[in-house]
Amino acid sequence: MPMPPSEKFSRLMTVAGGQRVTACDFVAAKTGLSKSRVKDAMNKGALWLVRKGERRIRLRKASFVLKTGDAIKLYYDEKILKAEAPQAVCLVDYKHYSLWSKPAGLLTQGTDYGDSGSLLRQVELFFKSTREVYPVHRLDREAEGLILVAHSRRAAARLSALFQTRQVVKRYRVEVLGLPAADDAMIDLPLDGKTARSRYRVIFHDSGAGRAVLEVEIETGRLHQIRRHLAAIGHPVMGDPRYGTGNRNGEPMRLCACELSWRCPFTEKIEQHRLDE
Repeated sequence: MPMPPSEKFSRLMTVAGGQRVTACDFVAAKTGLSKSRVKDAMNKGALWLVRKGERRIRLRKASFVLKTGDAIKLYYDEKILKAEAPQAVCLVDYKHYSLWSKPAGLLTQGTDYGDSGSLLRQVELFFKSTREVYPVHRLDREAEGLILVAHSRRAAARLSALFQTRQVVKRYRVEVLGLPAADDAMIDLPLDGKTARSRYRVIFHDSGAGRAVLEVEIETGRLHQIRRHLAAIGHPVMGDPRYGTGNRNGEPMRLCACELSWRCPFTEKIEQHRLDE
């Protein structure tokens, strides 16, 4: 029997022998969702096709004909599907890769429950699905700033190598609570059992408001490294919902990946870009 529609659920469904059915019809029959809701979920990347011996893929085509033994996994979250995602902006198209300005509130990559609210999906649509899209680094959903996206496996490998060998300079502009005792310092504090180093420099402070603006460079790239390091020294990021002051009166997290510089792995030219405040 079809399960009753709910706001959030996940379900694995397998096509039985002798069936020849489209993905949309099959999922609608198995879940009790209307075909329009199934199509919307598929378009937004919430349906996965799993075939034996193959890598799972997002299935977006409603008329796709399923084979006997095909496994379909639907991750349905009505809240996620209805959410409006902020739009990223393409700053430079290098052909092999592109540079984007990601707004706060936008995921870098999608999740099992969909990818319509992600930078990578927006990049795919921007180029009308004529280019491959590969991530080479990421920004937290709450953060804004510069991010590179590769358009081939070769470009992804070359750019990833630059990041892994620390040949990409990344600078962040961060507003924190309070004024750090040192104007320029290194935070050398292991995270998750691994070395983690962040250097900051105070570029502005407002003693009346009890805030300071820092420029931060990281030598390592641990999960939420800047946010965790600054919280650990008693100066959490303003607006940080997890480690900081929280989302007061709708205030966004004050962390911006404001500068990137690297040597292009295709032209050998030094590229440097900075976001103005």
